[in-house]
Amino acid sequence: MENKTKADLLLLHAGQLVTVAGDSAGPKRGAEMAQLGVIQDGAVAVKEGTIVYVGTTREVLEQVETHPGTRVVDAGGKVVLPGLVDPHTHLVFAGSREHELELKLQGMGYLDILKAGGGILSTVRATRAAGKAELIKTAGKYLDQMLSQGTTTAEVKSGYGLTLEDEVKTLEVIRELNRSHPIDLVPTFLGAHAVPEEYKGNPEGYVDLVVEAMLPAVVREGLAEFCDVFCEEGVFSVEQSRRILLAAKERGLKPKIHADEIVSLGGGELAAEVGAVSADHLMAVSDQGIEQMAQQGTIAVLLPATTFCLMGKQYAPARKMIERGVPVALASDFNPGSSPVNSLQVVMGIACRQLKMTPAEVITAVTINAAHAIGRAAEVGSIEAGKKADLVVFDALTYRYLPYRFGTNLVEMVIKNGQVVVE
Repeated sequence: MENKTKADLLLLHAGQLVTVAGDSAGPKRGAEMAQLGVIQDGAVAVKEGTIVYVGTTREVLEQVETHPGTRVVDAGGKVVLPGLVDPHTHLVFAGSREHELELKLQGMGYLDILKAGGGILSTVRATRAAGKAELIKTAGKYLDQMLSQGTTTAEVKSGYGLTLEDEVKTLEVIRELNRSHPIDLVPTFLGAHAVPEEYKGNPEGYVDLVVEAMLPAVVREGLAEFCDVFCEEGVFSVEQSRRILLAAKERGLKPKIHADEIVSLGGGELAAEVGAVSADHLMAVSDQGIEQMAQQGTIAVLLPATTFCLMGKQYAPARKMIERGVPVALASDFNPGSSPVNSLQVVMGIACRQLKMTPAEVITAVTINAAHAIGRAAEVGSIEAGKKADLVVFDALTYRYLPYRFGTNLVEMVIKNGQVVVE
């Protein structure tokens, strides 16, 4: 008799096991985004934190056996998804900006608030003044909230320091949180988030600082995988953004870009030109930008909660992107100003209603495509043998219920690396 695999964890009887399997080599595009690989009465077997078998409950039970320490989870006909992946957050900051809500209600625009010394610059002042311990404590609280809502992997950007010392401090906080918190964090250097007040009127001088001092230090200390830049009118031009991203690429950081958020500046085109892994925001992206991103395979990371919170009328053209073959991911953009939202369940609900994405497309966008957007698709983003056992059990009978019933946390259980971390 052949020896069966001894499982450490068995998840059985999922009403819908949503595997999102089959696209770990490249993101889902077009019609593929609606293919979820749903298994009825699904099961997952886990050994040493890694998925070893996926199939129907009957199939999996034929392949494995338990041992005295095996944890058996009866999913009870509920929906099980891969752990959700949030590929764009600004998690580490001090202070908050709830007063800006009233300014927005009075008609003040995002760039107007920034010009008046508010917005990002107000958070920069608070973050510079905060010590590491305070930043770790605050960000840890936000991570607990995210984990309880099903997020198991997240990208985190610096960008509220804007000095060499404070950008390094922020990235060190991200590294410490990655070690201490169940959520896996992927670090991005965003020194070019805004021109700080001490460089007002001298953006080129600040770009020099980012390229000549910050980038070498970040790479030397191994503090980031990606480099991002806020390419926007009144922030960093296409030329300045290109210079920063190419310098980062030369030093081994993978480029990302905040592109065409408010003004159609050519950020989508620049993303394709420099081979960016993703272009994010894209509410004002041009048709040419969409075409070039599709050809290059640049992932569009859309942030509908940001448009919602800024009370913008123009959402990113998700349907056009999907139809033209741009791989689409979704993220929270969690930050203290334009998106104080850290629940991907809320993002999924807004994406269906405002981006006109289907429930299946939305699930693809917060799992496998989001994993591709941060270089983690070989490890997470789908329920497949060989991947990390990151699983979420939702109190729902069908996956369509999740974006339909948004605003309530439907998570019943979160499993991270084969361990039950939320119950």
